[in-house]
Amino acid sequence: MGHSEPQAAGPPATRGELAEEAEEFIRLHHREEPSAGDPAARIAAVHAEIEATGTYRHTRAELVHGARVAWRNSNRCIGRLYWRSLRIRDRRHIDDADSVAREAAEHLREANNGGRIRPLITVFAPDAPDRPGPRIWNEQLVRYAGYASEYGPAVGDPRNAGITELALRLGWPGGPGTHFDLLPLVIEDGDGKPRWFELPRDAVLEVELRHPEQSWYAGLGLRWHAVPAIANMCLEIGGICYPAAPFNGWYMGTEIGARNLADTDRYDLLPRIAEQLGLDTTNDRSLWKDRALVELNRAVLHSFDLAGVTVTDHHTESRRFLTHLDREQSRGRSVGADWSWIVPPISGSATPVFHRTYDPTQWRPAYVHHPEATARASGERSA
Repeated sequence: MGHSEPQAAGPPATRGELAEEAEEFIRLHHREEPSAGDPAARIAAVHAEIEATGTYRHTRAELVHGARVAWRNSNRCIGRLYWRSLRIRDRRHIDDADSVAREAAEHLREANNGGRIRPLITVFAPDAPDRPGPRIWNEQLVRYAGYASEYGPAVGDPRNAGITELALRLGWPGGPGTHFDLLPLVIEDGDGKPRWFELPRDAVLEVELRHPEQSWYAGLGLRWHAVPAIANMCLEIGGICYPAAPFNGWYMGTEIGARNLADTDRYDLLPRIAEQLGLDTTNDRSLWKDRALVELNRAVLHSFDLAGVTVTDHHTESRRFLTHLDREQSRGRSVGADWSWIVPPISGSATPVFHRTYDPTQWRPAYVHHPEATARASGERSA
């Protein structure tokens, strides 16, 4: 829940800066996990490791706490109440593209969980002084292809036109040409050469969209995948960057119904739905967009519920976010939040998160978008 974070600077430029960030995180970990004990010995060991090798390795406990706190610190995510439930798959020994692809599919299978979606992260090899970690170019593990056309609108998801074109250049034969062809994963390991990998069908759980009352809705042939697994953000913990660390919660219905399927630069479905509903689309004052948007979002929630797949609604999640704020503040912790992302994209003023302001400070550890990762998700390399 909640997709993007602010752009961030690169990793620490010097060993001294890395040591400072490492110490800051270790003190945080030991303060929040009293069973970890006095941090002095661990800090000394990390300083020595950095001096000798230029980097250091997190313990399993540090990795788990860092990944969970990074979710807690995600300013644009409304669904942070359950940050402690994040499961961590430690795959730091894996840095080759073939293995990353296999483990990414396994991540999806485990996250699917028969429809009871599990919050999950798989952490692959970090960047090291002598070798970069692997990169997943895709924005999410599951995305739909967007086939650009010179003669009309794109077929599929226009957001993914760039990486679709890249996959085709790399040798992907393309899908059957529907609006919901599964994109392959594009993965780059230490050799710097991206390759494509088809996702196994059994790894991708999808939901066919139906409306609770309107029978014509099934004829639109709409569907969406169940697991929003962000794939191109860097998990930064104590100065260490894990560039391939796909993670997921579960969907809030508006992410699908008010953004993915409704945005004019995505699937742009509101005119079609309004037409089917018999609404007057010649004048915005008829509020045809608003009425179509509500019905589209009703269909998403209804369909996920019917399929037994976890989804939350924006009213429930708004209340949960305020519970998260109260809980964190009672523990003496500040909560950063981006109002423009926390407030849902429909019925904002009908939710309690609308009627307040937030501290935009970005705390660490964090999931961050580096500029080059944003470029890769568009099928390009940054300069």
